[in-house]
Amino acid sequence: MDFIQKLIKQEWLKSPSIIQAFQKIKRQDFLPEDMKRLADLDRALPIGFGQTISQPLVVAFMLEQLDPQPGHKILDIGSGSGWTSALLAEIIGSKGKVIAVEIVPGLKEFGEHNAGKYNFIEKGILEFVCVDGSKGYSQEAPFDRILASASGRELPLAWKEQLKIKGKIVAPIETSIWTFIKKSKNSFEQIEHPGFAFVPLITKD
Repeated sequence: MDFIQKLIKQEWLKSPSIIQAFQKIKRQDFLPEDMKRLADLDRALPIGFGQTISQPLVVAFMLEQLDPQPGHKILDIGSGSGWTSALLAEIIGSKGKVIAVEIVPGLKEFGEHNAGKYNFIEKGILEFVCVDGSKGYSQEAPFDRILASASGRELPLAWKEQLKIKGKIVAPIETSIWTFIKKSKNSFEQIEHPGFAFVPLITKD
């Protein structure tokens, strides 16, 4: 049984659009050559630069919490291999946009190259930028959704400010995944999902 079927059976993957994206966007296309044979393993794998491609179960859980929809504008922070960025681009479709933010230049190029296999960049659905993700990306704000794949000690204020009202942020803080739903300019509903491990969010001090 491949990891996608297992995630569906275990109910980590539930939404038809997210399942379809997982089936179309192949994880092996986002791994270094020496790691491609391990693509079906449900664990994080090294992609160089001290970073990893996230465990499929974790990506599935975070995308289900994020609830991306066609036409959404999404900020993907810590885009790394480009896998989550491409999954999001597939889900939001031609009327949406994903801004994939990566602070490590070599990783930004790696993710951009990997995602380029799916034509999202050519179609203007997906754009990679090399900046400090902790500051968000004000040039394209506000966003319907913000996803972060690296863990900080607290949620950056910039992300809260750059989110639309009724928008969602899904981000790891230390060893929990948190869902933040923006109720009004200064009020958020917060839901904690404990028991996860992530690489730390790299910032420029």
